[in-house]
Amino acid sequence: MTGTTGTLVLAGTPIGDVADAPPRLAAELETADVVAAEDTRRLRRLTQALGIHTTGRVVSYFEGNESARTPELVEALTGGARVLLVTDAGMPSVSDPGYRLVAAAVEQGIKVTAVPGPSAVLTALALSALPVDRFCFEGFLPRKAGERLGKLREVADERRTMVFFEAPHRLDDTLAAMAEVFGADRRAAVCRELTKTYEEVKRGPLGELAAWAAEGVRGEITVVVEGATDSGSEGLDDAELVRRVQVREEAGERRKEAIAAVAADAGLPKRQVFDAVVAAKNAARTGQEQGKGLT
Repeated sequence: MTGTTGTLVLAGTPIGDVADAPPRLAAELETADVVAAEDTRRLRRLTQALGIHTTGRVVSYFEGNESARTPELVEALTGGARVLLVTDAGMPSVSDPGYRLVAAAVEQGIKVTAVPGPSAVLTALALSALPVDRFCFEGFLPRKAGERLGKLREVADERRTMVFFEAPHRLDDTLAAMAEVFGADRRAAVCRELTKTYEEVKRGPLGELAAWAAEGVRGEITVVVEGATDSGSEGLDDAELVRRVQVREEAGERRKEAIAAVAADAGLPKRQVFDAVVAAKNAARTGQEQGKGLT
């Protein structure tokens, strides 16, 4: 350690094939004063595979102790330590521990740098055969079915290609929900065991992928989904306009803003979308009144 403020290093680790480890990773592992690892057992297997040994102190840093351990690591950094943060696979902070430590280090004026490495997000995008000029990363969807549907409805009109992580035992339910919300014909790719021996990329419409996944899928999963098609007002009837407004309202937007956004996306006057929403509301009210009259 030095007498000046230290450095926090975020290091990407292989997502499958250990040969993909960047050369700098080995050097950082050997020389860091502190190595914070999501799983110390996996770290041990990685260093053995690389034929190296850590010389610094090794501590665990995972979701369960992230809040409690962050102050300890910041203290080491302010004391001049070079702290290396690694997760089980990929880059720290991306659906993995790391954000809290980075934010705390930056707040203290500590230098933060990175050792770039393999990324499941970018690898899946490249292999998906879907547009990659614009994309967004949505991480893991909620586990509960209702919350999962709600989240998918929030992004139903997203035009960028979307990337999701998912557990293999939930993949069939997730793909079925995506087919329900996005449409069974929306193109997607399921990327399984990337860079590993049994790597597989299954491409096709969401409906077909959901049926395929119902048989059971194993391994680490990344799902890439085509964004909503920007077709302007063509083919958008009043029911679809109302549905889009409802999706935005359910996501927390006020009706006025939701109507304005849907109109802008569809290239239509706000009045046209507003009239469609009012007509649907009146129709629903009339249906309820008629139902009461029959009882």
